[in-house]
Amino acid sequence: MKAIVLLGAPGAGKGTLAEAVRDQAGFQHISTGDILRAAVRDQTPTGLEAKKFMDAGELVPDSVIMRLVEERIAQGGPEDKFMFDGFPRTLAQAEMFDATLAKLDASVSQVFLLEVSPEAIVKRLGGRRICRGCGAVYNIAFIPPKQDGVCDSCGGELYQRDDDKEATVLNRLEVYNRQTASLVDFYDKKGVLVRVNAAGTPQEAVRDMLSKLR
Repeated sequence: MKAIVLLGAPGAGKGTLAEAVRDQAGFQHISTGDILRAAVRDQTPTGLEAKKFMDAGELVPDSVIMRLVEERIAQGGPEDKFMFDGFPRTLAQAEMFDATLAKLDASVSQVFLLEVSPEAIVKRLGGRRICRGCGAVYNIAFIPPKQDGVCDSCGGELYQRDDDKEATVLNRLEVYNRQTASLVDFYDKKGVLVRVNAAGTPQEAVRDMLSKLR
């Protein structure tokens, strides 16, 4: 079994890279947000436990998130390759993750850190516009609509999400950097941290990551 991790700030392009690694290198893409929502939807025992915290407006504890991850890994076989997107998020999760993988005679082989300047991320997220009608996504700097504020596909109104506004983006980056600093140090000391230049085009970032993927 093989496990790699993608780390990157909001707007760094984790989704695009995850798709490329899945399609071109045969990794199964695991997002803890996705498996959490699926467990709640399917009303699994762990999903129901997580839902209690969510309904109370509380964060789902690391122990519950870890159980979801274990259950997802258990669905695979010894030769499977897993790519974890946005997990682990904390040092405690990273340590628990290592212990879980050790039981399977596996470990995290590489952790890819997507590096983008705060200015570039503000430009990426701050320029994002979403159609209220069909959900199409545009960016006024990179993928602008033909008519300002109007969706090319359905003619719906384009809007900016509150969490894409500059002040909110900067706050999200501060939280991410504070949360991730210990993770970066943890994996760097293990010798598995790989830095990926994600400041250019998505295609350039994909090439850089795939060239470094063992």
